[in-house]
Amino acid sequence: MTGTGLRRTAAEAAWREPKAPPTDRAADAEASSGGPVAVLLLVELAPGALLWGWSRVALGALPLRQVPGLRFAKALGSGQRGGFGLRPSLRRQGLFALFDRERDADAFIAASPVMQAYRNHAGELCIAKLRATASRGSWSGQGIAVTAAPAAGGRVASLTRASIRPHKAWAFWRNSPPAEAALERAEGCLLAMGLGEAPLLRQATFSVWESQAAMDAYARSGAHLAAIRAAYGQNQFSESMFVRFALLQLSGTWKGRTYG
Repeated sequence: MTGTGLRRTAAEAAWREPKAPPTDRAADAEASSGGPVAVLLLVELAPGALLWGWSRVALGALPLRQVPGLRFAKALGSGQRGGFGLRPSLRRQGLFALFDRERDADAFIAASPVMQAYRNHAGELCIAKLRATASRGSWSGQGIAVTAAPAAGGRVASLTRASIRPHKAWAFWRNSPPAEAALERAEGCLLAMGLGEAPLLRQATFSVWESQAAMDAYARSGAHLAAIRAAYGQNQFSESMFVRFALLQLSGTWKGRTYG
């Protein structure tokens, strides 16, 4: 192995499990009360619902402005090839929402008119309810507080997102296909989906794994590691976020597979 291979670079450090930020009294109080819970919704629109679906992406968080307990939301499009293609998918999209408390998230899932509208227009729909166990970075300036301990066993989830610098977009996308192919073949990956706020420049990946070990094995090897080293080494992102989650709920159907 070369000296370069032995040297731990700043880029390598970027993909390692983020440390929880130092706590203060406010953060401790938030964690003791349960703290924020995230909901990620994956939708494949029914054939007659494409116009409605694309209006959700265009309107962004506006239809959610009256949802109780909502602190942050992003309506997301997707691409072809499992969400990772450069060409937009006409039928697949997502919604990420962060709530003050778990009961707010539960009420949104169970009875919100927004959720009912998605159900009415979906061919397939999958819901993940999540608590952060590790978090680094921000999304449009919003961080996600850590409110759960890492799971000793069982399924886990991750969300990575980045705002790509326009002049670095070609370099980013050049490294993307091998990492995406590796993700689809990764042992222990139960679900993976590429999402985005804006074509080419604001991208996210959500994945669910059968164990923390399976997630780590993918994150710290092969094409994914090479892509992360390049991204951080070449300063490709103007903003990024990486969150690991405890999976509180995974229910519904996605790509023909039923969860729950």
